[in-house]
Amino acid sequence: MAFLKRTFVVFLYIAWTKGELTTQETVEVYLGDSAQILCQYNVTDGNNQPSDFLVQWFVRPDIRGSLEPIFYGDDKGQKVLDNTDYSDRINVTLDYQETQLTIQNVQLSDNRQFICHVQEKVFGFAVVTTDLRVFAPPDAPVIKDVMTGISVTNEMPSKVASCEVRNSFPEPNITWYKNSMPLMSSAGHANVSRDPRGFFSVQSTLEYKAVREDEDAYFSCEVSFFVPGGVRTLESNSVNITVYYPSTKVEMWRESPQGLVKEGDTVELRCHGDGNPPPSFIFHRKQDQDVDLESSGHVLILSPVSRNHSGIYQCRPLDSDEYADVKGEIQLPVHYLDPAVVVPKDSEVMLKGEDLTATCNALSSLKTHTVWYKDGKQVGTGNTLHLQDATYGTTGQYHCEVSAPSFPALHSSGSVHIIVRGGPQLVGEDQEVQLEEAIGRMVNLSCEAEGSPLPSISWNIIGTQNWKEVVRKSNEYVAQSVVSVNVTSDIRALCNVSNDVGTEVKAFNIKAIPSVTTPAPFTPAKGSGVIIVVIILCLLLLAISSVLYFLYRKGIIPPGRSGNLDITSERTPKDDVIEMVTLQRVSLANYWLVHKHFLFSLMLIHSNSSSSSSVDQSF
Repeated sequence: MAFLKRTFVVFLYIAWTKGELTTQETVEVYLGDSAQILCQYNVTDGNNQPSDFLVQWFVRPDIRGSLEPIFYGDDKGQKVLDNTDYSDRINVTLDYQETQLTIQNVQLSDNRQFICHVQEKVFGFAVVTTDLRVFAPPDAPVIKDVMTGISVTNEMPSKVASCEVRNSFPEPNITWYKNSMPLMSSAGHANVSRDPRGFFSVQSTLEYKAVREDEDAYFSCEVSFFVPGGVRTLESNSVNITVYYPSTKVEMWRESPQGLVKEGDTVELRCHGDGNPPPSFIFHRKQDQDVDLESSGHVLILSPVSRNHSGIYQCRPLDSDEYADVKGEIQLPVHYLDPAVVVPKDSEVMLKGEDLTATCNALSSLKTHTVWYKDGKQVGTGNTLHLQDATYGTTGQYHCEVSAPSFPALHSSGSVHIIVRGGPQLVGEDQEVQLEEAIGRMVNLSCEAEGSPLPSISWNIIGTQNWKEVVRKSNEYVAQSVVSVNVTSDIRALCNVSNDVGTEVKAFNIKAIPSVTTPAPFTPAKGSGVIIVVIILCLLLLAISSVLYFLYRKGIIPPGRSGNLDITSERTPKDDVIEMVTLQRVSLANYWLVHKHFLFSLMLIHSNSSSSSSVDQSF
């Protein structure tokens, strides 16, 4: 680092016959301080008594220059010479043993030799020389002109920075450091200058062949300079240089989109090299390395992507050696799901009771899942939908949804409209209905049928012109018509149901019967024949009772206690009266019994007539 130089004093002995002279070889002092130079001697005679002597001080401006007197004196008097650089700055003391020269406010020009001359009248003279060394510590070193960038690819050392030290005396020394470790002396080239005042300025330029690792290195300079009694140092601030170096590693990644890529997306690929400065890149596909893709610096934009963009993409830094295999690489899969293809296409007509298989397929780069819907409800899964034993309810729009479970953003759909055709089918078990109805009553006849296309209903009524349609209803598959017919005679009503596929007929045969109780029209209900039989029996029983009573009154049938004829006993008037009373009571009881049953039968007839006159209006 710095070096030390030992300062030492050498005494010169100049022997006289009766005396000796000594002084300091070197005196060191800071600029502006006072310097003392001591010259010692011994001038005595044989009796050790002081003899006459003369002391003179000289200065030598340079090594080869002549001596310039600045002082002389003896024990009787002293003189500082005028018109010298020291006329007002020196002070001299002397006696028989020594003399001391004191220089005040030492200047750089005082860095010279001072000579002590002592002359004795008997033994002659002696001369000794002292070098006065003046020291001025420099200002702190300053690093400047730091290069903005040094490339490691430069074959020759590059200028890194300059270190400047000013106002030093004597000349200082500059050493360069990297990370606190000294660099070889050959790394710096010094330029030394001296100003008019005599101070030295040193500017050292560091030339250095940088390596990649120097990007984190810190450079500094240290100045070493002499001071009285040794050497001191000052260190500059550290600076970091910018090192340029090519990439040795490259990273390539997909910036967007995140996750899987589908057709239509905008894909952004990026590359980053470990070189400095960050390099630009050229992009290409691995299978087309001779074709450079249009890019911007370190970014490649692909928009919109299709399945044809799938493949391996590479990027190479422009700062790398063309022969170096430095590149980044990434696999780009572009996923797709084609529109769903449904078979049968658009629509399909099938007959009622038939079977149909529909398929829904979509080409995809991923595994797919298919779901079938009808009227918003799921009706099947998988790419095949089986429709068996079709009914009119099978008719409708079938929608298939194809998706990729691993990539929900991929989905496709298709649809097919299924139409089920069939001839009319009457609702109900009987195609021919037998009815009996009282003359004058209104009868409602209902005809309902289903079919596709929707069947039409028409009526052909034979036996009366007094009828009208009171209800006509229909939905997508079912039609209903209700007519109200006035029974005036036997009637045959035909309900004709037809569509493009077929025809059906439903017949109503109405047998007109005379009204029994009231001319008010009513429709015989189920069980009305039984009620009529009961009424007739009641009437017969009433008639028989009346006949028996009549014969009894005429005496044709003799009365008996038990109701039987007795031909063995004699009858008394009392017995006749008793039997007559008994017969009258029996006849009266039979009459009320028959009358009760007759009223009950009338109530049943009225109830059933009310029930049969209502019409079911629902499907």
